[in-house]
Amino acid sequence: MMKKALAQNPNLLRTLLGLSFTLIFLLSYAVYGATIAPSYYIYDTEATMTEMQNSEPQKWYDEDSNTTTWSWEFALDGQNLTWVNLTAMELSDGAIVKLSNGAGLFSHQLLGVGDARDFSCQEQCQQNVTHQRISEDGDDVSIISLTELDPARRNNGSVYGQDIDAAEQKARAEIEYLHSPSLIRIEIMEQGNRSTSPNILLTGVNEEFNSITVFSVDAATEFLWALASVVGCFAVILIPSFTVFFAARAKEKRDNLKLINQQQQDEKLVTTNDGSS
Repeated sequence: MMKKALAQNPNLLRTLLGLSFTLIFLLSYAVYGATIAPSYYIYDTEATMTEMQNSEPQKWYDEDSNTTTWSWEFALDGQNLTWVNLTAMELSDGAIVKLSNGAGLFSHQLLGVGDARDFSCQEQCQQNVTHQRISEDGDDVSIISLTELDPARRNNGSVYGQDIDAAEQKARAEIEYLHSPSLIRIEIMEQGNRSTSPNILLTGVNEEFNSITVFSVDAATEFLWALASVVGCFAVILIPSFTVFFAARAKEKRDNLKLINQQQQDEKLVTTNDGSS
């Protein structure tokens, strides 16, 4: 098919090369133009961490169940509140630790675990008014929770805008959030009539808009990478075609050479026969 197309259009090879280089130039320029005139902006936030500990708890002893319940209440700042983390220490075996909030918190046992595999808080974290964990062998218990799953409210993110002022407004709108009610209640229930309360550490994280900058990259490097990618894509498409083309040309030359040799032999044979006559 390639050989037939080339026979019908001798300039096909030149046309293919011209189209290839034109497309490479246009696509590379498009990528280059996107890198030097971006409409995306990167914003970051400033986190304020508040720690609450060594607070005197309230104690209840239930004779019927022979359990001691310790409770604490803390009023966190609900403005842009993102993280609510609890660590309970000096627990007895089987102690039940509860973290409660009327507005609900998102949590999961694997949230905050650095080596957790196949875990996505977006898909697996559950929003509950109360989250609880059980201490095994008196080990410390941690409950890591989020007020919202939207990652744009935490750390940093990106927004699209016509200019930096519009982008900043969008970034502030993404971050602004009021978690209400923001009262946190902690309960720890232990077996027996306990006289020594566990220790707790409650940490709240509030984040505020800090700064925003235009998304920028090294245009020259990106241009070269884009050019290399486009060239590679076209090479995958064109190399087989050119291979077929050059193979067909080589075969055609061999056939022509054989034909010429055969004609020369026929001419010699005719000349010999004429001389003999």
